[in-house]
Amino acid sequence: MRVNARLDEETGRKLSYLKRAVGRPASEIIRSAIDAYYNQLLKRGAKSAELLTGTGFVGCGEGDIDLSVSYKGAWLNEQHRKHGHR
Repeated sequence: MRVNARLDEETGRKLSYLKRAVGRPASEIIRSAIDAYYNQLLKRGAKSAELLTGTGFVGCGEGDIDLSVSYKGAWLNEQHRKHGHR
C-alpha cells in the first residue's frame, strides 16, 4: 500500500532525526512505528481480556445447545418446578 502523509514541522523534524540516527529510509521507520503501535494495542487488548476473565466478569456456562432461543421456556419450566403453578 502506498501512503502519502502530511506531517507538521515538529513531526517532520523527528522523522528527519530518526532517518539520520538509524540510517534508514522514512518508509522503514514508519513501518517500524506502525508495527510497534499495533503490538502495543494488541497487548493492551490481551490485558483487558485477562482482566475481565480473571475477575469473573466474563465466563462460560453450560446448557442446551439451543438455549439462546429456548431460554424463556426453560426458565418457565424451572419456575414451575420450584414454585408449582400459581
